[in-house]
Amino acid sequence: MATATGIHHTTYESDLSLRPTRAERVRLVLIVLLVVVAPFVLSPFWLSVANNIGIAIVGAVGLNILTGHTGLISLGSGAFLGVGAYTSAILVSRFEVPTLVAIVLAVAVTTAIGTFFGLPSLRLKGLYLAMATLAAQFILMFAMRNWDFVTGGVDAIVVGSPELFGWQLRGDFQWYWVIFAVAVLVVLGARNLFRTGLGRAFHAVRDQDIAAAVMGIDVGRYKLLSFAVSSALIGLAGAMTAHYRTIVTWERFTLDVSVLYLAMIIVGGLGSVAGSVYGATFMTILPAAIQQFARNVRDTIPALAREIPAIQLIVFGLVIVLFLLFEPRGLDRTWQRVKDYFRLWPFRY
Repeated sequence: MATATGIHHTTYESDLSLRPTRAERVRLVLIVLLVVVAPFVLSPFWLSVANNIGIAIVGAVGLNILTGHTGLISLGSGAFLGVGAYTSAILVSRFEVPTLVAIVLAVAVTTAIGTFFGLPSLRLKGLYLAMATLAAQFILMFAMRNWDFVTGGVDAIVVGSPELFGWQLRGDFQWYWVIFAVAVLVVLGARNLFRTGLGRAFHAVRDQDIAAAVMGIDVGRYKLLSFAVSSALIGLAGAMTAHYRTIVTWERFTLDVSVLYLAMIIVGGLGSVAGSVYGATFMTILPAAIQQFARNVRDTIPALAREIPAIQLIVFGLVIVLFLLFEPRGLDRTWQRVKDYFRLWPFRY
């Protein structure tokens, strides 16, 4: 009986394909079918969770480009989400800018601010850079809460239902298609980014910046480019959050959100676009499942239901610790092992 010994490409077209094997193409078809069918079968609660997953995927991919692919730690993603959300909301609610234009401008503003706060990366790395981005989180949060004549301070900004190409977006069902269309484009764009010279330069900076500089790579320039690309995607996620939720308040963009997004890419897998998707899905479903469990036991075990916020924090921390201890490469590596097992079965290697 003949057994495959690996994936052997015989043409350039096969080598450059994102899905070179039949099994990968079959899995892609199944995923597409799942995404298409999901909004028709999910309950209103889980449909809103699915929309949050789509937005989280966009932001997680952006953060993973910076932290996982370029090796630059950031603790300011929550604030950059807020910049995108506030910019788009202000443009639409006060200046009556069309929604699509406002989102594009919000992405541009977040890119500029993210690149500015990325300047310390030219001299700092590791924990010192993490502290610099943490300072950015606090500075931007202070501006959101106290810059009254721009952000409204602690008062929320109410945004009406957006209109795209004459189509009024109302309800989770309509939003689902827009959010996942954007998420798919972002994932495909990120996958292809790392097949280009720019993406390979990011990896070179991550693996060994001194060696990258010796090879002629402008390390400082590519660090700032990584901050720019990452901030743009995070700003896009923030703008989508503003229009999806229709209410923008600083409480949605605290340090807890930055830690949550960092947890997404750790649990999903650093340096993996697919890992960003897995991590965003897992870390969004987990608290939603705990909340749903609390609602189910609210009448039968009221004492347990009252402790749900504490249980969420415990589970959140426990999940991160367990992944760091037993699978530091995240869900992406776990899935790779499962695929390798079935591809090589019944052989061990």
